Amino acid sequence: MNGHFREFEDEYLETMYEFFEKQPLEPVRNGDLAKALGVSPASATEMVQRLAGKGMVDYTPYKGATLTDKGMAHGRKMKRRHRLAEVFLAALSFNGDTHATACRLEHAIDDDLEVALSLLLGQPKLDPSGRDIPTASSEISKRISSSKTQLISLESMDIGATGRLEAVFLNSDDSDVLEQFGVSIGVDVTRTATGCVIAENLPANISSDLASKLLVRISRGSD
Repeated sequence: MNGHFREFEDEYLETMYEFFEKQPLEPVRNGDLAKALGVSPASATEMVQRLAGKGMVDYTPYKGATLTDKGMAHGRKMKRRHRLAEVFLAALSFNGDTHATACRLEHAIDDDLEVALSLLLGQPKLDPSGRDIPTASSEISKRISSSKTQLISLESMDIGATGRLEAVFLNSDDSDVLEQFGVSIGVDVTRTATGCVIAENLPANISSDLASKLLVRISRGSD
């Protein structure tokens, strides 16, 4: 299948999943779908009919369409990947159009990258706007839970948990703060109520915003 056309299908199913989040029992009218996607009603109708032929939606003319189980799973997956991408961009302190960039990134995220991002970001529950991140599929969840270690932000760690600092997403000002406290890649850190204690048992009072940009590798059972 042409890659761009597959992306169009992904966008339709993801958008229908958004409608489902707001009104789970209501069919989505083609006009509303067209407006949400910025396409003509005729284009929306054509795509909905195509998706119905693939078993992704149940479509009744003049009433609208609802996601089938197959379509629901796909729409949920795409929305999950979109919101994970937004969390990742936020961690990078990305200054561009987060939504538009996440729309492009979500199509490049496969199962392996979804697992890696979930572990890297500490399995976030909410996106930067406070919206729920859909749960992973059973297969992805099994792969995440089977990982013996994970990267998690210092901010997300439980008080008293210990791990090794492995990555940072910082600007120059943040880097100066860490240098002041002697915090650097490779040191062991223990989460405290006001920041962390580094390997030499030196306390570092770090803000929540800065702590969210420090990624620590911990063993399962330590978070």
